[in-house]
Amino acid sequence: MDRELISEAFLESNDPVRHHIDSYDDFLENKLQAIVDSQEVVETDIRVGEEPEEEEEEEEDEREEFYVRLGRIRVGDPVVKEADGSTSPLFPMEARIRGLTYAAPIYLEMAEVDADGEREIREVEVGQVPVMLKSRACNLYGLSDDELREAGEDPMDPGGYFIVNGSERILVTVEDLAPNQIMTERGDRYGTPIEVAKVFSQRQGYRALVVVERNRKGILEVSFPSISGRINLLDMMRALGIPSDEELMQAITDDSDLRSYVLENLEVAESLTEGEAFGKVGKKIAAGQAAEFQSKRAQYVIDRHLLPHLGNDEEDRVQKARYLGRMAEACLAMAAGKRQEDDKDHYANKRVNLSGDLMEQLFRVAFFRICRDVKYQLERANTRNRDLNVKTAVRPDVLSQRLRSAMATGNWPGGRSGVAQLLDRTDHMATLTHTRRVVSPLSRSQPHFEARDLHATHWGRICPSETPEGPNCGLVKNFAMMADVTRGRDPVDMDLFELGVNPKGRGA
Repeated sequence: MDRELISEAFLESNDPVRHHIDSYDDFLENKLQAIVDSQEVVETDIRVGEEPEEEEEEEEDEREEFYVRLGRIRVGDPVVKEADGSTSPLFPMEARIRGLTYAAPIYLEMAEVDADGEREIREVEVGQVPVMLKSRACNLYGLSDDELREAGEDPMDPGGYFIVNGSERILVTVEDLAPNQIMTERGDRYGTPIEVAKVFSQRQGYRALVVVERNRKGILEVSFPSISGRINLLDMMRALGIPSDEELMQAITDDSDLRSYVLENLEVAESLTEGEAFGKVGKKIAAGQAAEFQSKRAQYVIDRHLLPHLGNDEEDRVQKARYLGRMAEACLAMAAGKRQEDDKDHYANKRVNLSGDLMEQLFRVAFFRICRDVKYQLERANTRNRDLNVKTAVRPDVLSQRLRSAMATGNWPGGRSGVAQLLDRTDHMATLTHTRRVVSPLSRSQPHFEARDLHATHWGRICPSETPEGPNCGLVKNFAMMADVTRGRDPVDMDLFELGVNPKGRGA
């Protein structure tokens, strides 16, 4: 079959911007609710009930706390609010002409909880979210070509972009290293080569770099956020719930060729109980503090900042210890010549953040901001002896303005810029090219020769020739014409999971 016919048949059955639209639909249907569920409640410092008598001032205040419980979230249809208070359906062409933001209201179930229990559940408008054209939330969704023409739209327009303040904005796909995956490399410490295993542990928008390395003396050490310096790996694993030497050996490796490396570490490390190891780790995390504070701080840091993708509870600590053992085994295998360092430019070690992923990052920050604002408004109302009403405490502009500002400027959480760009309307081909662009977050001022090179794994995924000249060369790429992007899980894994098989021991 002729290549042109194959390409034509593929494009007829596959929308070139389908990856953006599917990702945005997934954001609305699943990720919005996941963000709300991660917050669950809006806590306050308000205490309701009878005031304690003067004689009992020294006793603990037994009044109940007042907080707001969050429920289901839903997105309405795009509407425009007129000056007289009336609303009407909003279509993209009207938003372009009038300089409006094509957005839909967000409604969230909220219920106040006090000493008398949970009050009536109310659905409150918490803000507006920009709507992607041709997504399921768009008023153009499902319209025929004739109906699109009546709405002022070109039936050939691909969609997949937003309208903010009357301007068409596209969220450019961002390329990044795969999270929650062990990557090995060789480093250098004072002129001596060392073996390093890294993992970008990601959970609910928080990303923590955890590093296990074999130093110049052959001793394994671990570092992660919120600690200064590095901690002996075996001490950390003992503190996490694997105290005996035999269990430590089994948790790190069952390869007889690598056991000698582990024995070297066991000879140097002290034989500590789990409690003693936890105290030693606490001194490293909160040096110079009281012993009680050190223990609490160590528990918080280990549960929150050490491999957060495995969980944030105490029962997850043993699993974290075994995962550190896997990272240590990767270091030792490199030292023994049984494993090569990983290629960061291999596309199996890359992930691309589509519109839905980028909107999730932005909405998470904006949603936590409005939760803090609700807490402040309720506490202020309480100090003024006003009725505590969540409907009056919510200011929708707090969330709407944060989303609109980021979309208009392109400045995204994490210090990134240029994420949202003006859609290229030079011609139809330029528009399609812009929707399939992939940008690397690496600095343009640094050489990054290997990252700029064409890699063998780009074949069928990344166009080998479509890249700009100058400092962006090799860092700004485009998807190949017939490339497709999966969402979150390998297609084979998805099929196996639906058949009742849990591939590779992964969770649902």
